[in-house]
Amino acid sequence: MVSLNDVREAQARLQGVAVRTPLMEFLNPAVADSRKLFLKLENLQPIGAFKIRGAYNKIALLSPAEREAGVITYSSGNHGQGVAYAARALGNKAVIVMPRTAPAVKRDAVAALGAEIVLVGPSSLERQHRAEELARKYGYAIVPPFNDEGIIAGQGTIGLEILEDLPQVETVLVPVGGGGMISGIATAIKLSKPGANVIGVEPELAADAQASLDQGHIVESPAEQVSQTIADGLRTQSIGAINFQHIRKYVDKIITVSEAEIREAVRRLAANPKTLAEPSGAVAAAAFLFHKDQLPDTVFNAAVVSGGNIEPKVLEEIQNEQPRATSRFEPAPKPVGT
Repeated sequence: MVSLNDVREAQARLQGVAVRTPLMEFLNPAVADSRKLFLKLENLQPIGAFKIRGAYNKIALLSPAEREAGVITYSSGNHGQGVAYAARALGNKAVIVMPRTAPAVKRDAVAALGAEIVLVGPSSLERQHRAEELARKYGYAIVPPFNDEGIIAGQGTIGLEILEDLPQVETVLVPVGGGGMISGIATAIKLSKPGANVIGVEPELAADAQASLDQGHIVESPAEQVSQTIADGLRTQSIGAINFQHIRKYVDKIITVSEAEIREAVRRLAANPKTLAEPSGAVAAAAFLFHKDQLPDTVFNAAVVSGGNIEPKVLEEIQNEQPRATSRFEPAPKPVGT
């Protein structure tokens, strides 16, 4: 299990590499709703997503000989960018196994960072198996996207920053894919402020984490179902075993959001360029907007905007859709802790 000290050491390791992203308040003008929402803007990282934290921390923890041989990972996009960025910063070769269905904006970004790309089918297990095969053949060090303590500790630095900027935070909403980010954030939050709530959010079409937590064992979702969600960064078929340990110990609840709710959250967040979110990065805000009845009755709430790497044509399509009348959410950004 990752300790609070592991996360603090990762925070020191990431200084000068990952951006200490701002926490910005969005005011909900509904008179009857006294809740406050603060967005942790990981879309402002150099690669446009939080993944740089875990990727750099993990690669930095490798031995010089392991790094010299090169690193490999399997990713739908953002983790691949994180590994490519970190490997370039450390002077190492990177190979990224990606699904052919990954958004072009993410494939292009990985290539621009100098990594070698290997394309496979849509299944998350297929890309993992291909990466493992190549690692055995060429001696690459595997940098897992989520099921690793070094990755978890790096992602946990997000939680430390939320607590530093908003010590009164009561509920933290976190997107869930493979579980690396929520494992790290929940560890940092619960070991620093046990009374705070940590809530995971995932698409209805990729609800394996919720099922796993509810049933007490890891549940796998079929690739053909998971691949249908617009939230491409959350298309993992199951959470990792190490992540599940942390989730069971530290996460209070996992809820799901619909495709329509994700799209509407993207549309509303896009009203401000600073809060532009890809669908995967908008699920936590969607939970706050549309699932008040499933959330703790707390005033100070934080939601992680995990990434902003959205295809321009997808954003245009969403912005042209009719607004939902489910709730009102007009962004009024106000920096916190700066």
